[in-house]
Amino acid sequence: LICGLVLLPLHKPLEIAEQLATLDIMCGGKLVFGCGIGYRDVEFQAFGVARKEAPRRFEECLLAVKRLWTEDFVDMTGSHFVLDHANSTVKPLQKPMPPVWIGANADAAIRRAARFGDCWYINPHSTLTTLARQMDLYKRALDEYGKPFPAELPMRREVFVAGTRNEAIRLAQPYLEVKYKTYREWGQDKVMPAGDEFDHDFDELLDDRFLIGSPDEVGDRLIDLQRRFGVNHLVASVHWPGMPNSLALEQMQILAEEVMPMVRSAG
Repeated sequence: LICGLVLLPLHKPLEIAEQLATLDIMCGGKLVFGCGIGYRDVEFQAFGVARKEAPRRFEECLLAVKRLWTEDFVDMTGSHFVLDHANSTVKPLQKPMPPVWIGANADAAIRRAARFGDCWYINPHSTLTTLARQMDLYKRALDEYGKPFPAELPMRREVFVAGTRNEAIRLAQPYLEVKYKTYREWGQDKVMPAGDEFDHDFDELLDDRFLIGSPDEVGDRLIDLQRRFGVNHLVASVHWPGMPNSLALEQMQILAEEVMPMVRSAG
């Protein structure tokens, strides 16, 4: 159960610690704590948080949550909270805590993921050129902080599988194209590295960012990501606003029955 991304700058640590610990118990110790900073001005405004404070609030909140999960009582003063002999009345089932996946787009955020997270949760939007550069940055940051390359490296990607590539594009484009136009209106591509903006035709976005095609094509792309970057956990976005559930279920079945066995057999 991947929870996230939780936008930690918008929350208090005790609230997050107790809620996620409860979720971890409810799902039998299978929770993944996915977290990030956020990027939408409207969200920061709604929570009364200055965007420039987000990095510091993120780091403070994450540190506090970890302490609340692993210590009986916590004394800590942050920029937006005070823990005075505070304790989380609920502790996670996983010990010492659920894995922490930190989502990151910008270079500074990737360094933050190396420093504070169990792994970098790779976003679904980056081009392969940017991913290669940022993976080098991530590895250097891990070395700097004295941490090994993670045993589990997750990537989120937009995925659609059909009998042929043309069919997959035809079925996916009406929904996925609208999604990325909306992301652009929200300003998400403003926080992406230079060259990774979304102001491109759908065909250009499709070439390098999405996993859309026949089972063999998508399987080959996944194997390439695994071999080039060490990605070994796919979080597949397979259902987008407006898409009928039946269409999502149909291509999910193809993904499970035809693509994943191919990827597993490749090692």
